[in-house]
Amino acid sequence: MSYLRRASPLHAARAGVGAAYCAALVLAALLIPDPLVLAVLALALLGAGVGAGAGARVARSLYLSAPMALAIVLVNALVSRDGLTVIVRLGDAGPFGQLDITLESIAYGAKEALVLVVIIAACALASAAVDPDELLRSLRRVSFRSALTATIATRMVPLLALDARRIGEAQRCRPNPGGRLAVMRAITANALDRSLDIAATLEVRGYGSARRPSRAHRPWSRHDLAFSISAVAIATAAIALPAPFAFYPSIHGSLGVSTWVLGGVLAFAVLAPFAQRRGIVR
Repeated sequence: MSYLRRASPLHAARAGVGAAYCAALVLAALLIPDPLVLAVLALALLGAGVGAGAGARVARSLYLSAPMALAIVLVNALVSRDGLTVIVRLGDAGPFGQLDITLESIAYGAKEALVLVVIIAACALASAAVDPDELLRSLRRVSFRSALTATIATRMVPLLALDARRIGEAQRCRPNPGGRLAVMRAITANALDRSLDIAATLEVRGYGSARRPSRAHRPWSRHDLAFSISAVAIATAAIALPAPFAFYPSIHGSLGVSTWVLGGVLAFAVLAPFAQRRGIVR
């Protein structure tokens, strides 16, 4: 997952606003109990990915999260002892007791799997549309050293991965290659050497005596306002609008007005900011 430069309203918004927008999507997924509303939120999130020019990235995240979602459904069906509608009786499992798979446990596992899918899709959208450098730059006034540490760490991850790949290739070329422990020892020693070099470089350049930078005044754009309002609307709707749904002891939900209103409000709040495309750098 890496940042993709695109000409979209979400990319045009400042990084803090984009991160808040994606965080509101995660919050909504955690708070909403109704699987129908969660499905609407997942579809709206896919539409947001298309609007941000990262539809393939978000769709790929849905594909990659499918095995984890299936595992959640399977584990919950085998572990949960709640629910009145037994669909499969597996008999006595010794220390695990009686294994009865209920419809309610499968439905609850599917709902939790859907929550995971939405969260991973929101994180994929954030990684593709929120500039990590700008986001870390915005934290300089909060904690300069923490922001610098996070920036260096994110920059070092691909470099250390490349070092590990090169050391592994060199190890395979030897007539008597060592085991994985030797490779890990070499990678760790190389990472420590790099950290010492970076620390010395930062000290020479005066980062040890650096102070909090002055505030940079940047006017809010229409995209900043649109996605800020959208984030507040998503969080408010997820908290305030009711969507009652119960899985245990039996499935009990409602397809009433409140469910459709919440789904409609969330879909509109997620997709509306992408309608404003003026002022986007192409």
